[in-house]
Amino acid sequence: MALGVFSFMTIEILPATLSDLNSLRSLEKLCFEQDAWGLFDLVAVLTFPNVIRLKAVDEGKMVGFIAGDPRMSEGFSWIATVGVLPDYRRQGIGRTLLHLCEEQLPTTRVRLSVRISNEEAIQLYRQEGYQTINIWQSYYKDGTDAVVMEKSRIMRGF
Repeated sequence: MALGVFSFMTIEILPATLSDLNSLRSLEKLCFEQDAWGLFDLVAVLTFPNVIRLKAVDEGKMVGFIAGDPRMSEGFSWIATVGVLPDYRRQGIGRTLLHLCEEQLPTTRVRLSVRISNEEAIQLYRQEGYQTINIWQSYYKDGTDAVVMEKSRIMRGF
């Protein structure tokens, strides 16, 4: 499925590439502070084969990002990261990124993890059909737990 350009208000959703490294690095720091990925992880998510990577852009500025990692041998795909700049939150950008990423993932099950204290994100994921399947104790650098959530989807076109 070709992605093309999706317009949401003034926001465009486009494939992300290695040329987005600096923008993604800035977005990670603003969205995740102490949990921001390091340079190696950012290069990896922008270059590893089969990873779905989408960016939300407003007037040339990256304001959101998502990466989905198909893990066919494990029977699910993993949403590795979802981030939207604070000034752009609560406008549907994260939800749109999630939908478009899920559409391109080849598995019926999709998983993600989220800080247990991130109630807004957990609520969004629940609204989108994700259910808690595990708690990873002390997953984050500061000792905060992660909630592991999974969604079972009906695949279209089969």
